[in-house]
Amino acid sequence: MNTGSSEPVEVTLVADGTKADGAESERGLGSRAPEFVKARRALHLSWQVGVFVVGLAVVVAGIIMLPLPGPGWVVIFGGMAIWATEFVWAQLVLRWTKRKVTEAAQRALDPKVRRRNIVLTVIGLVVIAAIGGFYLWKFGLVMPWQIEDQ
Repeated sequence: MNTGSSEPVEVTLVADGTKADGAESERGLGSRAPEFVKARRALHLSWQVGVFVVGLAVVVAGIIMLPLPGPGWVVIFGGMAIWATEFVWAQLVLRWTKRKVTEAAQRALDPKVRRRNIVLTVIGLVVIAAIGGFYLWKFGLVMPWQIEDQ
């Protein structure tokens, strides 16, 4: 006796073997170029080259921003998102990164991890205060560039 629905259940698997749900199941892997671009091979190839060059420029700008002021990692992931509009490997990298960031956020919410982070922060502040106290005891409020040989 079958009491359930007679319609089959569809499960979508993505390339890394995990189930896709929500928006990701609607958008599979592959090119998101407009249909008129995909229909012409030469135009699609030039589209891919253009997407690659623009994504590369954004990623390089992000790499340059890592040691300099600026949102380096955000720009790098922005370049990866540009590449992901056209290339499957970039889509897989972004999905993996999103999964890892979500896992890290869940671990950070764990009460044991939060307690550990608070304890480490307090220890760090005590060490900084001790170093600052030693400096004030030894030199007073004189700045280091004004210290004479003693």
